[in-house]
Amino acid sequence: MIIGVPTETLTAEYRVGLLPENVQQLVALDHQVVVQSGAGEGVLATDADYLGAGATVVPDAPAVFQQAELIVKVKEPLPSEYALLQSHHTLFTFLHLAANRVLTQALVGSGCTAIGYETITDNKGRLPILQPMSAIAGRLAIQVGAHCLEKYAGGRGILLGGVLGSSPGRVVVIGAGVAGTEAMTLALGYGAEVVVFEANPQRVAELNDTYAERIQVYSIDEAILFEQVTNADLVIGAALIPGAKTPQLLPASWLSQMKSASVLVDVAIDQGGCFSTSTPTTHDNPTRLVDGILHYAVTNMPGAVPLTATQALTQKTMPLIMDIANAGVTVALRQNSHLAAGVNVFEQAVTQSAVAQAHGITYASIDSFLT
Repeated sequence: MIIGVPTETLTAEYRVGLLPENVQQLVALDHQVVVQSGAGEGVLATDADYLGAGATVVPDAPAVFQQAELIVKVKEPLPSEYALLQSHHTLFTFLHLAANRVLTQALVGSGCTAIGYETITDNKGRLPILQPMSAIAGRLAIQVGAHCLEKYAGGRGILLGGVLGSSPGRVVVIGAGVAGTEAMTLALGYGAEVVVFEANPQRVAELNDTYAERIQVYSIDEAILFEQVTNADLVIGAALIPGAKTPQLLPASWLSQMKSASVLVDVAIDQGGCFSTSTPTTHDNPTRLVDGILHYAVTNMPGAVPLTATQALTQKTMPLIMDIANAGVTVALRQNSHLAAGVNVFEQAVTQSAVAQAHGITYASIDSFLT
């Protein structure tokens, strides 16, 4: 199979779909890999590194798409790439379609097979490819939140962990999945006061058992959430419904009741965001001030640490890429129900029910195409 790796086009996105060592593995199995020139610069991989691994390096994205059957990316295609997708392509990348109707329509119209990293499952019902990126985003949420609280960054001018003679910052984490748990753990490490909200009663019980007196844990309750958010210095939005649009839990009316220059970090912005006042931002311009509250809503937070993120991502994606390359996409989907769970678009049909529901589009089960 011919596998294509284009350069990511999202602003300040430095991750790459495959590293040179991944290319070498695929080439050793007699597959061809076509890499766009400069695709690996953000992870310190040169064109010469890819050539040495056995790839063909081409000058631009059209050349990649023209030759390749399997397109391996990190982030969803942008409008400049829509016309490059054709019916013989399998697109393997993060998609987050529930928050993007235009992209959904473009993928359906192209006739390509679109597999979203964020909806691939494992035998325990987890999301193994999303997991390491969520872990990175959760840790970064505290790191960037602490920075945003600094006065010169526009924040309240407090040290998140405090020091002798001062009070520590108060952090509210909404959602205790992978990202929320990493954020909570790092906030504790900073020495902050931590409050966690979680919808799953079993997870609430687990957190209470594990952390006892170290954190406050609540089920999602609007009155309690309002009380805690309006007394917080930093709020992390990390709620997730797999494949679906994120529920917006903080209405705009709450901002006027919050501490001046407090910070909201919306880890869930890829899926629409936890806060009604969030709009996507970039690493080049990561924050915006809304009613005196600093909002951080970068859509590709792990892109800030592209080498770490790409290493973690490709460790999870490579076994599946090799399955697709070795067997062909349809056979690979038939053989691996967890990979099939990742299919968002197939033969011009939307095969994720949450995406179809979000956009009012007819849903078709991927199983109906594979049986």
